[in-house]
Amino acid sequence: MEKIKIGKTDLQVARINLGGNVFGWTLNEEQSFEILDDFVGEGFDFIDTSNSYSWWVNGKGGQSETIIGNWMKSRSNRGKIIIATKVGSETKEHPLDISKKHILKSVDESLQRLQTDYIDLYYTHFDDNVTPVEETLSAYDEVIKAGKVKYIAASNVSIERLKKSLELGKNAEYPMYQALQPHYNLVERTKYETEYAPIVEEYGLTVFPYWSLASGFLSGKYRSEADLGKSTRGGNSKKYLNAKGLSLLEALDKISKAHNTQQASVALAWLLAQPHIGAPIVSATSKSQLKAIVDATNLKLNTEDFILLDERSK
Repeated sequence: MEKIKIGKTDLQVARINLGGNVFGWTLNEEQSFEILDDFVGEGFDFIDTSNSYSWWVNGKGGQSETIIGNWMKSRSNRGKIIIATKVGSETKEHPLDISKKHILKSVDESLQRLQTDYIDLYYTHFDDNVTPVEETLSAYDEVIKAGKVKYIAASNVSIERLKKSLELGKNAEYPMYQALQPHYNLVERTKYETEYAPIVEEYGLTVFPYWSLASGFLSGKYRSEADLGKSTRGGNSKKYLNAKGLSLLEALDKISKAHNTQQASVALAWLLAQPHIGAPIVSATSKSQLKAIVDATNLKLNTEDFILLDERSK
């Protein structure tokens, strides 16, 4: 199994990051355990979650971390798993918050739910755009020195505040973000490629894109408004049901047929081939979806495939 190193850390991960947002939401604990078992059974080891998943169900979140913690305990495999979780997202209990007080409280709560002594990669999930970046980084410095967190990363942070944080880390004043988790896929390219990719290049960050399959749109199962009811998240694909989106699906159909694989596998293989991409974050709720993820890591697209996808996705 091919592995990549995260930023300038000693962490190495296989090239798919399993999204834990569905655990405790569209999958119960038993179903989540099955997906997790199958995922690691294929040789993967990187799991992404958040302290806020799934706050839209119970108002405060925590279900995903709890399920993952129960799974790791029951399988006695914590040492073989790389866990990424996050802090800062809003819930019904509080707004966006990356203050030192909130981080110090939240990291202990995450550790308790995950039933572990440490978090491998801890993300600023959403920036509140109020807390001074120095305060946030000082909180991370404290939890790293305490052994509760190994490394930090950023997700939904503005260009300006991300650069300021990275400069402080570069100068060794504070811990440095080692990875970026942006919204990036074949139908959402512009913002990442024009604004964030140069920063990734400059600071040597590893990129773990979220919504890698555009909420399932790039799997090809949503081709009309009538299809949107096929899943809980189907409504998120409505905005892609336009000429550009449907043209891209035609390209995915053609390429997947030529390689005897699934459209989702092609979309993920494209992501895996992009500069600085470490492991796309993908959720799976069935064995067939997991197969598409696994197949992506073995799929080698040719020059013609990349040209066609580039034409249809820009």
